[in-house]
Amino acid sequence: MKKLYFSLSVLLLSLTLFAQQHSEQNHTKYVVPSDPKVKEKLNQWQNVKFGLLMHWGTYSQWGIVESWSLCPEDEGWCERRGPYKDNWYEYKKAYENLQDTFNPTQFAPEKWATAAKNAGMKYVVFTTKHHDGFCMFDTKQTDYKITKSPFGSNPRSNVAKEVFGAFRNEGFMIGAYFSKPDWHTNDYWWSYFPPKDRNPSYRPKQYPQKWESFKKFTYNQIEELMTDYGKVDILWLDGGWVRPFSTIDTTISWQKTIPFDQDIDMARIAKRGRELQPGLLVVDRTVSGEFENYVTPEHQIPDSYMDIPWETCMTMGDSWSYIPKENYKSARKLIHILADIVSKNGNLLLNVAPSPEGDFQPEAYQRLNEIGAWIKANGEAIYETHGDNEVGPQGKWVFTHKGNTTYAIYRADEGEAIPQTIEIEKLNLGKTAKITVVGNAENLTWVTKEGKVAVQIPEKLAKKIPNSYAYVLKITK
Repeated sequence: MKKLYFSLSVLLLSLTLFAQQHSEQNHTKYVVPSDPKVKEKLNQWQNVKFGLLMHWGTYSQWGIVESWSLCPEDEGWCERRGPYKDNWYEYKKAYENLQDTFNPTQFAPEKWATAAKNAGMKYVVFTTKHHDGFCMFDTKQTDYKITKSPFGSNPRSNVAKEVFGAFRNEGFMIGAYFSKPDWHTNDYWWSYFPPKDRNPSYRPKQYPQKWESFKKFTYNQIEELMTDYGKVDILWLDGGWVRPFSTIDTTISWQKTIPFDQDIDMARIAKRGRELQPGLLVVDRTVSGEFENYVTPEHQIPDSYMDIPWETCMTMGDSWSYIPKENYKSARKLIHILADIVSKNGNLLLNVAPSPEGDFQPEAYQRLNEIGAWIKANGEAIYETHGDNEVGPQGKWVFTHKGNTTYAIYRADEGEAIPQTIEIEKLNLGKTAKITVVGNAENLTWVTKEGKVAVQIPEKLAKKIPNSYAYVLKITK
């Protein structure tokens, strides 16, 4: 099979526009869960702060945007390239034939789980199926799956099960990414009508039996994932255009383009999911209401603190799926992003894309190691904290708190030492309050003047503190 690559510049621009399009949402419609077990699980999830997302499938062999080149829309992220680009039917056939060559013989999920744990990650969300319909689990509903590829003879070919098991053994919360739309099944893109866009190729109201068949297909696949794959904590549903027409928010640009009702009966799916997995978090992305237990701005960080459960999903590099020459963000930038998100009361779900052979690129492991070293020293300012809406942010400083302790995180530039003179506004401290640098027990001298807490770090101590991506003060009131 010939290699097929996107222009990186086109890819970056189109992904930015796509993220902006899919991040618009009215969060005032958030519904607090009523199930006590869901509330308990949601609280657990909010405390772990940092997770790993992985997009992986046959598309990794071509080094292209996952699934979207199949979509016949005139959008940058849907662009086709390579020898089949001029004929959609030939392109789709070649794309789906990638199943015949997918053989990730380097697949070793324990290696991923160890690296993620060492990075300080505590939950994982794995793509069991993306929009293209290729299943990374041994579903009984279709043969378009990993166990019917050349890798099918491998004893670990039920990839999702192996990934979940490896991460569960390391104490991770387990999340199953699942695409509601499925562009392979004839019950969504019905071959009688060619698809015009990402939506079904037929009007569900005009062909109710066809749509009922798709609903059953979707329900059965999710039921399989909730039954045969061990304990699952999160059902992370993508493809927000598959939704009841009544949930469309016409003030949001991309939702206005959804042409008709695509109700897959989320109430039934969630009920069955929680019968099999008590307390299951259901994340029906962008569909505000009882089945979106937390919101998921994509490649976006809110401007300010949000008091509802939320998570930014973001790539470590530039692409959700594998590309041969990835432009990874620096560890410094990723740590600053994590601190910013946690200070605003959110979680970071960081995507790393496995290669066609089934491993991360070396630079991705390097980033995970660098992040882990910082978190090992400063994790108390991240885990089990709440964002601080009263004090921060203030310039390079962001703030979290836990009980009677506030953590001030200074996001340093490269080579920048810890400031020796620090002033923090809006911080009310009693006379017995103590301030230290995390990792050092020496109490710092501080005074309140002109409504600010002024902290002095002695030169001798400052020289002892090694350069860091971010410095943390621990302020015990």
